[in-house]
Amino acid sequence: MQKKTFIIAGGTSGIGQQITKKLLEKGNAVLTISRKKPEIEDPEIEHFEHDFLSDAPLPKIETQVDGLIYCPGSITLKPIGMLKPEDILNDFKLNAAGAFAFAKAYKANLAVDRNPGILFFSSVAASVGMPFHASVSMAKGAVEGLTLALSAELSPAIRVNCLAPSLTDTPLAQPLLSNDAKKSANAERHPLKRVGTAEEIAQLAVFVLTEATWMTGQIIGINGGLGSMVK
Repeated sequence: MQKKTFIIAGGTSGIGQQITKKLLEKGNAVLTISRKKPEIEDPEIEHFEHDFLSDAPLPKIETQVDGLIYCPGSITLKPIGMLKPEDILNDFKLNAAGAFAFAKAYKANLAVDRNPGILFFSSVAASVGMPFHASVSMAKGAVEGLTLALSAELSPAIRVNCLAPSLTDTPLAQPLLSNDAKKSANAERHPLKRVGTAEEIAQLAVFVLTEATWMTGQIIGINGGLGSMVK
């Protein structure tokens, strides 16, 4: 299998870290952009430090790559009466504006002769109404709109898709899974009666990036059945 190279924003924690791990296991190279250094030690990782909530310019990267993956996200759950303007703005900046800036900065790095792809992350909350999710639903809805617009603009040279997970067992989600009662309640909301794992999301992400060569403009749910059925 030919070695490929990917730039992963947020590739050192949670789902992003699992994507990094799986791409490396397949013999690929990964350039990570995040606030913290990778825990994985591998000569095929190159790390660039950046905070997507800052106004600092994105790191300059000249490497030609096969894919871009934007993983940073937030889980701001508050009733509308408690949401502050900065909550809305920060969620939009990290989730949607950050994804846009990332794609804009590194689109030119994509090797258009190798069927490259861009992968964003939304949430089941962008398509299913849930209490206290107003801020994250708006931000992730914007990511889905960005996915559709860029898939039209960049085809046929570049594929653009988006995964929309439900609650996944990651460091970001720990406040929602911090005890047995919370874990059980959140598992029961899903027809498959459990929350997802970062590895499961990463498996699908790697498939979409490396094998789904006739797929673009898709919002792909991976959500334990939440929102698809009543059970």
